[in-house]
Amino acid sequence: MVFNRPNRPNKPSQAIKKPTQSAPKKVITTGGNQGGNNSNNPPPPSPWLDPNNEPSPHETASFVEYLRWMREPDRDNYKDGTKVQMLNMATERANYRQRLTTLVKRTELIAGKNNTFQVKCPWRIRVGGHRGPESILLPAFDALGMPYLPSSTLRGAARNQAIRELIAEKKLDWKAAQNHPEIAKYFGSLEAQDKDKAGKVIFLDAYPLPSQGGGLAMDMANNIWKWEDNSPGYSPNPNPFLSLKEPTFVIGLKLGTLSNDPKVLDKVKNWLIKGLQAGIGSQINTGYGLLLKAGAGQPKQKQEFLRVEFALEGQLIHGHQRFTQWQFNDRRQEWQMRGQPQAEVRPTAFKSMLRYWFRAFALGVLEPSRVQTLESELFGGINPTKQYGYLQVNILDGRIAQKEPRPNYQGKNDPCGEQQGTLVLSFSPAARTEQAQNLKTLFTALTWLMFNLGGIGQGARRPCYSRKTRENAPWFRGSTFYIEEEDNKLWVAPEQISAFKTQFQGQLKEFYRSLGALVSQQLNYNRRRNDFPVSQQNWTDAVDANCEIIICNGKDKNDKPYALSILHSPQLKIQQGPRQDYDGNLCGKVAGGVKPSPVWIADLGDYQVVTVFGANQNPRRQYLEELKRQTSAQNYVKVFPLP
Repeated sequence: MVFNRPNRPNKPSQAIKKPTQSAPKKVITTGGNQGGNNSNNPPPPSPWLDPNNEPSPHETASFVEYLRWMREPDRDNYKDGTKVQMLNMATERANYRQRLTTLVKRTELIAGKNNTFQVKCPWRIRVGGHRGPESILLPAFDALGMPYLPSSTLRGAARNQAIRELIAEKKLDWKAAQNHPEIAKYFGSLEAQDKDKAGKVIFLDAYPLPSQGGGLAMDMANNIWKWEDNSPGYSPNPNPFLSLKEPTFVIGLKLGTLSNDPKVLDKVKNWLIKGLQAGIGSQINTGYGLLLKAGAGQPKQKQEFLRVEFALEGQLIHGHQRFTQWQFNDRRQEWQMRGQPQAEVRPTAFKSMLRYWFRAFALGVLEPSRVQTLESELFGGINPTKQYGYLQVNILDGRIAQKEPRPNYQGKNDPCGEQQGTLVLSFSPAARTEQAQNLKTLFTALTWLMFNLGGIGQGARRPCYSRKTRENAPWFRGSTFYIEEEDNKLWVAPEQISAFKTQFQGQLKEFYRSLGALVSQQLNYNRRRNDFPVSQQNWTDAVDANCEIIICNGKDKNDKPYALSILHSPQLKIQQGPRQDYDGNLCGKVAGGVKPSPVWIADLGDYQVVTVFGANQNPRRQYLEELKRQTSAQNYVKVFPLP
């Protein structure tokens, strides 16, 4: 089954001001002074890298060594690009094998070979989270700068698991459970009797198995949407940082001096294994921090309620950008950092997309302030108050099935990139148990709508298509989903437009019913709100009174699905100097300020689903009218507004 999914435009390359010296056009692939520092050959802009004294630490030096080269830049316009460059250097030049070999051996000698075990992180983990120079988020490092899991974190994971099980067994609240004598008997408590004031088990710091970087890898967070004055605003803000990717840790435990009972050690070890499976560190609701005992399969989460196996073709989901070079732009007279996006199956992308579509649909029936509060309750947030979030998103077996085409002309004949995995939705410990069924219905319907309205990752607002002339990279645009759930009627797309219309409207009504139950009011989805002004240049991504969703089918043109070919047709372009170009108020734009397209197109094979925000104003109104004019009546069906 084919599904399409949306994405948002990336932030443009970091612009770097030209140095005071005159400089010819040139490309610099490191960050140092190549060829001397003179008026004809100046160094590239790198505020943290002294061009006359580049950092050259030994390969065994930790990331902390690189921090010594970081300082406050003289001007802000250099720092973002240099941050990417510095992180890239620190993760790719290091070799921690020798030190980690010593640390792992030390753990085994202290705990004893039989009291150690290994846990594997299937994706990423970040424990620690303190800030380095320029607010770079850093994982936990030991005194010598090696990435690790502190013993206090492991103890906390085991203790929290013990508390959760006690709550379930004795029906206690959290405060009563954590002060219970049964917890103190293993983990100690200052308020307990003398024999239970100290814990019975010693937790050792856990280190990754020896590898070049110990799992240390570049990562990226990007808070694309934020609320301002009760309105969601689009403002990409990519923030590179470090986390550990797919590390395997060696865990060591041993009995303390207050106990010689091996059953105590076994019980605490069992709690620890279960606690690590629930996730540790930051962002565990978005796939981070899951740790599984090596050799064991992926256990089904207790609160899991949905699994969907998927494949994705097109521009794919990307994480960080790998630094490639500094390049001087003669036309703009400035230095620019050039990076290469790294494809990665990221649970954060799925959670962000679910959040996006929840916000869009909820804004059609609830006042904006209520949507903002509810969004934080369901998905987590820090404004207006810190919220843990009810939904936990994981990806199982996420992988790159087919690499993306190589850049430039090398990749002209390469196949389309493909990612695969299994999306798993679960309730977090914060979820309200009395609303479990309503939450399950809402998130299931929302997931179905997400898969049927667009793609995910770069190019998500367009279906995957090949550029016919193939003269410029990327060779493929857009993003298309394929869902492998043939035995489940929920995920099988009907061949007929009329049947899909019924299915689509049924899922949308399920979403609204469950949303109404959560807010304790009956929502009239036939009376859509109109809280946001619409003009030619402005609109809001809200499925409200100004939005239309239609299903259509027609003949593909120029290797593009029918609805997309109409969107890109000459009659909808505008004059830009001597040539015609896409209208930024219809197709989105990057130059002169990023503006995402108000049009989403999902290609489901037999037809396309088109969502248009601000549809009552041109050029969006003109696009819908042109689409209807060129499409036969039986192949053009409006599915929203609901009848």
